[in-house]
Amino acid sequence: MKKKHAGQTAGKKNYSADTKQAQHSKTVNVNREYKSDVFKMYFSIKKNAVELYNAMNDTHYTEKDLTINTLDNAVFLKIYNDVSFVVSGTINLYEHQASVNPNMPLRDLFYISDMYKPYGMKRDLYGDTLVQIPTPKFVVFYNGVKDIPDDETLKLSDAFINPTEEPELELKVRVLNINYGHNNELMRKCLALRDYSIFNERIRSNLGSGMEIEEAATEAVDSCIRDHVMESFLTQEKAGVIKMHVLDYNEKKHEQTLIQQGITQGMAQGMAQGVPLGRFQGKVLAYAELGLDADEIAARTGQTVDFVKDVLSHPDGDI
Repeated sequence: MKKKHAGQTAGKKNYSADTKQAQHSKTVNVNREYKSDVFKMYFSIKKNAVELYNAMNDTHYTEKDLTINTLDNAVFLKIYNDVSFVVSGTINLYEHQASVNPNMPLRDLFYISDMYKPYGMKRDLYGDTLVQIPTPKFVVFYNGVKDIPDDETLKLSDAFINPTEEPELELKVRVLNINYGHNNELMRKCLALRDYSIFNERIRSNLGSGMEIEEAATEAVDSCIRDHVMESFLTQEKAGVIKMHVLDYNEKKHEQTLIQQGITQGMAQGMAQGVPLGRFQGKVLAYAELGLDADEIAARTGQTVDFVKDVLSHPDGDI
């Protein structure tokens, strides 16, 4: 009996040959030497990117109105009109994540600062004329295993050491849960996002049934192609998509192994020295071995930055 999958009745998408060539010529290449991200690849295709933008903003732009830039794992969307002025003065930063990251507002602050620099270089910032800059919108598309709300907002001010009711500097990041079964209205408006959600759910389901990662990814790709889910993209990019998932899965598994080894070794060292090294101290030391800084370690362990710094200053456990 053939295994049933999420979104079995998903509709077929048609891509013309010339559209596919234009879409993939710069943003997608199976033979690339570096590891990429399937979300970034899929939504760097203009047809998918503008469909997602329209679904989120109730607009009706077309591919010719869109310019796509990328930075790290993020997709920057610039919406233009026919004479290349930014429509409604908006720049959009979309990023996909499989884990909850409370530091996204700070990261996006750095990103948008870099994007704004050219505006300052071209205009007189010391003059009496206001230099206008595009309005930023920040969105994270989350599909990790931790259960989070369909739609929530992270704020830069949440990280302030001294909280204030009216922060003088603020940056908000919208976090959307795009796991299958979440944000159904958005999925209805954007079939590209729905298909991406279905594809990831099938990989996760295959892993849950006991398949190894390569088999799970391969079966998910094949079943999606049969059911016309991301059909054109997966047909053309099958080898690269499977490779990316295998690399990503094994990288995360290796990191988890290193962390566990670090915890075990740290606790063993503490016991040998007669020091009651706690579970969180062991985790802190393990993350430090991976090269993470104090802020990142605090976010991952749920401890304060001061606690992390104390542990790192006294690795023998005497804090």
